[in-house]
Amino acid sequence: MTVARNVWGFIETRDHRLMRRVHRWRAPRWFRIWMIMATRCGDGWLWYALAAILLTYGGPARFVAVGSASLAVGIGICIFKILKSASHRPRPCQLEPHCWSAILPPDQFSFPSGHSITAFAIAICLGMFYPQLLDILMIAAVCIAASRIILGMHFLSDVVAGSAIGASLGYGCFRLFA
Repeated sequence: MTVARNVWGFIETRDHRLMRRVHRWRAPRWFRIWMIMATRCGDGWLWYALAAILLTYGGPARFVAVGSASLAVGIGICIFKILKSASHRPRPCQLEPHCWSAILPPDQFSFPSGHSITAFAIAICLGMFYPQLLDILMIAAVCIAASRIILGMHFLSDVVAGSAIGASLGYGCFRLFA
């Protein structure tokens, strides 16, 4: 138990140090716009639009690919809800004010990042079905995950955990249905 407590203390100390740096950094205007756009893309509309495009033009694998990604996201949301209710970890924006971001969090707790789970589940799953899209999907997923830290919605460990969960689910659903 003390080993786990020491490891968690180590992670939390680094998370809080990074949070203070991020919250005090006055980013250039173009970067602020980019991060807000990235986080808004992760709210869901980008994924719905991508699904509609793939269902229309995605070739013979379209139904399996979109279905697999949807399953990965669905499982991810279930895991996300269980972990959020169990962790009760406050968000960085609740602990310290951010110098420029005024985005309101979608819920009260921080761990894990649901945006990261969803982004990586979709990026990995659809990227495996459509390798020509993998690079752009991974760039989008990384931007969405980074935006959650930069905007004060999550700690680094929340985003890393969410990204790992999402990537695992995306790969698992691809392997299950490919």
